[in-house]
Parts: sequence; C-alpha cells; structure tokens
Amino acid sequence: MSALALARKWRPKDFSTLVGQDHVVKALSHALDQQRLHHAWLFTGTRGVGKTTISRILAKALNCTGVDGQGSMTSQPCGQCQACLEIDAGRFVDYIEMDAASNRGVEDMAQLLEKAMYAPSSARFKVYMIDEVHMLTGHAFNAMLKTLEEPPEHVKFILATTDPQKIPVTVLSRCLQFNLKQMPVPAIVEHLEKILKAEQVTYELPALRILAKGAQGSMRDALSLTDQAIAYAAGPVTESAVRNMLGTLDESFLFKILDALAIGDGATLLTVTQEMGQRSLSFSLALADLASLLQKIATAQLVPSAVLDEWPEANEIRRIAAILKKEDAQLYYQIAITSRADLSLAPDEETGFSIALLRMLTFKPGGGDQSQRPSLGAGKHSGSTPGAIQAKQGQAVPQESAATKGVQQPAQRSSQNQNQVSVASQDVDWQSWMRALPVRGLVQQLAFQTELQSWQDQGASAKALVKVAMPQLASTENVNRLQDALGIHLNKTVKIQVETGKVSQSIAAVEAKIKQEKQEDAEQTIQSDDFVKTLEAELGAKVIPGSIRPLQ
Repeated sequence: MSALALARKWRPKDFSTLVGQDHVVKALSHALDQQRLHHAWLFTGTRGVGKTTISRILAKALNCTGVDGQGSMTSQPCGQCQACLEIDAGRFVDYIEMDAASNRGVEDMAQLLEKAMYAPSSARFKVYMIDEVHMLTGHAFNAMLKTLEEPPEHVKFILATTDPQKIPVTVLSRCLQFNLKQMPVPAIVEHLEKILKAEQVTYELPALRILAKGAQGSMRDALSLTDQAIAYAAGPVTESAVRNMLGTLDESFLFKILDALAIGDGATLLTVTQEMGQRSLSFSLALADLASLLQKIATAQLVPSAVLDEWPEANEIRRIAAILKKEDAQLYYQIAITSRADLSLAPDEETGFSIALLRMLTFKPGGGDQSQRPSLGAGKHSGSTPGAIQAKQGQAVPQESAATKGVQQPAQRSSQNQNQVSVASQDVDWQSWMRALPVRGLVQQLAFQTELQSWQDQGASAKALVKVAMPQLASTENVNRLQDALGIHLNKTVKIQVETGKVSQSIAAVEAKIKQEKQEDAEQTIQSDDFVKTLEAELGAKVIPGSIRPLQ
C-alpha cells in the first residue's frame, strides 16, 4: 500500500493544529463557543493556505457530538465521534464539497439548492462547501442569492476562492469574509521540523529554509516539495540536495558577485556566471535571490538591528553592508528586479544574467573614471545601448556610442573647468530620454507632457528646467520618481525643476500635432475623392462628421 503524501497525512484535524491563521481561528472559535453563528462564510487566499482544511474543521465543530454522543457545537471537535471521523475520511453524507470549476452552471446550482431544502440525514447541520466559487457563472450566482441570504436553519454555506475580485458584491455582502494569510517562512520551517521529526527523517535546517522559500507562502506546496526532497535525497534532506533539486543558487555565488561589484571586477562577474551556467542553475531565481539579499543588505545599512544573529548569512550581510555604498545597493536592487523581465528577451538566460551584472557595474553611481562615463547623449533613443559594455583588464566600462558623438562630454573639460555648463535645449534629445525611461502611469504621462527649457550639466549631476501644460501631473512624488529614473538612465544625479505654461515640443504635443495632421489629410482625401462626390451627387449620400479615421 502506497504511503500518503505529507500534505494529506498531516492535514490539521482541529483549530489547535492549524498553522499561520490565528486571526481566523480566534474569530471562529469565539463564534462557536458563544453559539453566535452566521449562515455563510467566505474564505479567501492563495493556494495551500488552509481554506479547505478550515472548512472541514468548521464542519466538524458544527456537527460534533462528543465521544459519548451527547455533545453540542464546540470549537474543539473531539475527532472521535461519527461526524468527526466521517468528515476526516471524506464520506460524511451531510458535508458536501462542490468544485465550482467543474460544476459552474445554473443547473448545477439549482440541483444543490433543491437538495438543501431537505433536513440533514444524521447531522445537526447540512454543510455545503463550494470551492473556487468565483468560477460560477453569473446565472449560477443569481440563482443562489436568495438561499444564501436566508437559508433553512439546518443549512450552512462555506465558500472558498483564490480570486475574490470575481465574486459579485451581492454575494460578498451575504457572507462573513476571512482573508487567509500566506504562510511566513519561519512558520513553515517550524512546521516542517515537527513533521520530519515525527517521520524520523534526518534534515538540515538550511534545507528547510530553502523549501519554505520555494513554497511561496503555501504550506501545501512546502509539504509537496518536502515529499519530493525526501525522494530525491534518498536519505537525509540536505541543503545541497535541495538546491540541486530546485536549481536554486548557493548563496556563496551571490556574495562572490557582490564582492566583485564592490571592487569593480567585471572578469569575476563573468566567471561566476559561467560557473552557474555549468551547474544548470536558474538565472531567474538567481536574480530574485540577489534582490532579496540586497534588500537585507540595504536594511542592514540603515537599520543594523534588523539583521538577526540566527540568520546563517548574518555575518556576510554585515560585511557586505560595510563595504558597499548605500546608493550602490539601491541601484543593484533596482537592476536585479527589472532585469528578471528581460531574461525572456535575451538570447538565453545566461546572457541576460551576465548583462544584468555588467549593467550594475557600468551604471555604478560615481564609479570609474569621469572620461569613461556616458555623456549627455548616452540616453538617446537611437538603437544604441547607453554606454556600450567593453570588458577591459577585469573592468566593465562604458564607451562612447554613436549617439554621443558630436555632443560635448563632461569628461572632456579640463580639471580647472568644473563649473556648470549650460547646453541649449535643442542639443539635448529630451524626447528620446523620456521615451526610454521605464516609468508607467502618471509618471509616464508627466514625462510625455514635459518640454525641456534648459539643461545644466555639472559632470556627476545635472539640472533640468522643464515646462508642463498640466500642473496637476507635476506632484512632488511624480517629479521625484521622474528625476530618479532619468538619473539612473544617464548615470548621474538629476534635479528637475518644473514650471507651468503652454508647450509645443513635448512628446504629447508633437504626437497630438501629428495626429491632427493625419486627421486633416484623411478628411481632405475623402472630400476630394471622385467616388465620394458621385455618391453625394447621385444618391444624396452624406459623410457623417467625425466618422473619418486616418489609417494607422
């Protein structure tokens, strides 16, 4: 006989063994103890956080009769009476679990509600649990509204969903809603320790941390991964076995990368990337782990007490936090999280990962010789990558691209002439810079509405005076986000000053002008078309105003 999966074998049987959902347990326990029960509950949350488990425990609590058969509703079901045993075994006739993903139509709902009118066979309450309730059709939701609001006294409804946004508000208003939390890593690790000790499986604590992180907040996923790790390791569940199974990165690689970034060693970055490729490690997960580590480092730099001594990597985090500049850590984090999306566009993941690391080195704030840094034109949207990468003597340094030629570069000034240099706005391709920035929403709208008035370059920093026709876009937060994005794009600190007024050379204004010209051309073409004139003259046809659209 095959062994049960850990997720089934160790499914909590009562509220006391439920992990990570104390807020739900407290509310339901008090309601049961005081016998102040609602007729419908809605449990929401991601996969594997306990929605079905809580439903079964609640059904037992409602129908438990105690060991002697004389008990009443309780927050601590006995687990030994007929109702408790049969619900655990999945054969209790008055507890009905319905999968709305496969029974989603109005006919299915009508059958369920028709049966709900009849009294329970042997229980105190007839409990209907509808899983993934958001999958029901609109007609099915409408069919259940009246019964859901005023069900028979012997009927209780438990709804569960991973997507509450798709549930009509008319249904939400008829239920008590509980949002189940994702499981924190420490809680998952603690639970896995108890289970593996009970299963008499030897393990390493770092291995459990990796499994807990890989579960992404789902206890069921954590137990499934643990099952897989036990089979894969064929012995003790070790850190190396789990890393090999999941393709996750040994943190020693991450610290090698950060050490190389700290000293500007591009050759080591490429060597580490090649070693990772030879081990078939996931570069997407590597960027995620690097971003997570950089978050801890940045936190250690600003709040040293936040680094806990029990972390295995605590000493390394403190060491890197001491040698890495705060602005560097912030930039590396930003590049790490944005580069994950670029991996799918790269020729292969290894290439995308290596470019991400070289990008961190290239755009390191204040790093490298001034003569090697991108000029004003480096951000032009001309198809050339800002600051092309060249590996030289273990360093990755930006070179002048075609877009920068002909534009005075900060590095070409003499050491005696370090005062600010004003550049005519027509010599700076402001529109290309704005189009190239990775901003969205209101910040992108602000970027597209700006018209450059003046640009003052100061080497490692610059000042821009822009005009905006819509002052409501130029909030302090939007301007700060825009200048931060432009600073990263140009590899220098940028200060943007905004004034309001009429603009004619912003991206939005130019596009509006082009659109208007196309519209006028299209209308003129239709009006002068001989066939249209014939239709108007012979058939009395008319061109409906506003119906003409230019070809895109």
